[in-house]
Amino acid sequence: MQRRDVVIGAAAAALAGLPGVVQAQEFPKAGTTIKYIVPFPPGGLTDVMARIVGQKLGEAWKVPVVVDNRAGGNAQIGADLVAKSAPDGSNLLAITLTHAANVSLFPDAPYSLTRDLRPVALLAGSPMLIVVPANSAITDFKELVRQSRVKQLNAGSSGNGTPPHLTMALFNDLNHSVMTHVPYKGGAPSMSDLIGGQIDVIFSNFPESIAHVRSGKLRALALCSATRHAMVNDVPTTIEAGMPGLQVENWTAAMLQGNTPDAIVERYSREMVKIMTSADMDERARQQGFSVTPKGASDFGVFLKSEIERWGRIIKTARITAT
Repeated sequence: MQRRDVVIGAAAAALAGLPGVVQAQEFPKAGTTIKYIVPFPPGGLTDVMARIVGQKLGEAWKVPVVVDNRAGGNAQIGADLVAKSAPDGSNLLAITLTHAANVSLFPDAPYSLTRDLRPVALLAGSPMLIVVPANSAITDFKELVRQSRVKQLNAGSSGNGTPPHLTMALFNDLNHSVMTHVPYKGGAPSMSDLIGGQIDVIFSNFPESIAHVRSGKLRALALCSATRHAMVNDVPTTIEAGMPGLQVENWTAAMLQGNTPDAIVERYSREMVKIMTSADMDERARQQGFSVTPKGASDFGVFLKSEIERWGRIIKTARITAT
């Protein structure tokens, strides 16, 4: 028995000496400050989720987690910052569907999403919500389909290549229609013009339009999802409305610098999935309009690859450009 204890002790000591195990045990070291880089302005769905998860990470690891908004360049500025940072786990990047689309939109980007960054965890998603002004003659999704085939409708978005633009492009492809895209510098100004009747429709990020739907300023036609949402339970899904191919979820996830050791990536992955699956976190996320769909590093990597390929095809078919 004593010999067995010695063998086990020696094996444990040898295991602890492995670089990856040591890194995992030491990370994060006391005094470390983790920067959670959000490549979007404050207040958006990605920023909201990063602040909630960052707070939980800080509490679990007893280190400061500071959200650092680095907006610009179609979300490339913040991503490039993390891609070129030290591979020590101190810089965490928030990403969305936008980054998957950017692979095709910006082939000459200063960084490679798949080479210079590593998947950590998929946190949550938010289905796109199709909205029109409250006084619009378009009263339901079928009428939107009909009118978009016989007249020139204007569809706003938060910018070229953003999820609202991509969802509109997918709708046009499925419906054989040609809406005129009207890009804005952000979701808020596009919503203001929609409410004012300057544009006809937005395939919107759920958190950006839900308050206006609930206040009666906008009418929701359909949810680009397989299931209805509790916050707008009377709004049909695109499957129910007759266009099952129009399913789009703007997700939020996390990545680390591409050379970050496996052990640190896995520590982040486990902790973030644990945070997202807690009852408290699930409820907080749903109140913000998210559906909670956490995936660890490996599964998120597979999902990210499929999203890059999916939106690459749509961007090519619709001839979408970043400018």
